[in-house]
Amino acid sequence: MREMLILAPVFAGVALDCVFGDPQRLPHPIRLMGRLTGGGEKLLRKLCRNHVGEYICGAALCIFVTAVSFLLPFLLLVILDMVNEILTVAVHSVMCWQIIAAKALRTESMKVYRELENGDLDQARRDLSRIVSRDTETLTEAGVIKSTVECVSENTSDGVTAPLIFLLIWGAPLGFFYKAVNTLDSMIGYKNDEYIRFGRFAARLDDIVNYIPARITALMMIFASLICNYDWKNSIKIYRRDRRKHPSPNSAQTESACAGALGIQIAGPNYYFGKFVEKPAIGDDIRPAEREDIKKAIRLMYCTFALMLATGVLIRFAVWRLVNV
Repeated sequence: MREMLILAPVFAGVALDCVFGDPQRLPHPIRLMGRLTGGGEKLLRKLCRNHVGEYICGAALCIFVTAVSFLLPFLLLVILDMVNEILTVAVHSVMCWQIIAAKALRTESMKVYRELENGDLDQARRDLSRIVSRDTETLTEAGVIKSTVECVSENTSDGVTAPLIFLLIWGAPLGFFYKAVNTLDSMIGYKNDEYIRFGRFAARLDDIVNYIPARITALMMIFASLICNYDWKNSIKIYRRDRRKHPSPNSAQTESACAGALGIQIAGPNYYFGKFVEKPAIGDDIRPAEREDIKKAIRLMYCTFALMLATGVLIRFAVWRLVNV
């Protein structure tokens, strides 16, 4: 019974995301994490006296935000569990729904696809700018397609399967901890002059938390490419060759598996906040990138998601049976 109190909300959250997507009209914990991070940064910046102080203040902010993000949902679920189990499952399901972001990733990337289909490259660039950090104003159509595929492949782990792994381990509290780490990294984990010290702890924590999920997701994506009838052999080849071709130890894991499966080249040098950044390309330029590659990347994302869910549930039940023998 206790096992189902975690698994049932996870299944419900996945189903709600697949049907409704991101629950925009509900108070969203991720936005609250962002406000907490922004407000905390403003306060702690005033206490930074030197470079060491910047690092310490940035680390303190990370510890505070992640602790609050874990403890608040944990305590709420404990209190609700004392009142009514059905209410607990219902609230827990909504929490899980707010953590999974598969449909949101599909929706935003399909906006880019539709604008390209309509011949509106400028609008496609603007839509893309909402989901990537690179400068999009001068990207060609091929550049927009590749950037969208890259975004989908990277966020298959960050926004879909990694949160699912944490949900399957210990429900929404651990899922919100993971989302807090992601939020901190996206807000302060930059390697520029402003955040190189203040955001260092956030960036390292994100690398550590995503290390195993990124690699599991990449392997699942290779298997998914076989199911989707993509080039799974090339996916293995490019993964083995290019999985370390990124400043982050994790991002190229899924990017290389996806690029190989689709037979296109992604990543490479780009402009970020007006600054040119030299990055290695991932994959081989076997053929030109096409608009349909965006749809293929989304299909690969969903198949990887399904495989991860099925595998995670089987592992959890196997562990439960061993513990309760």
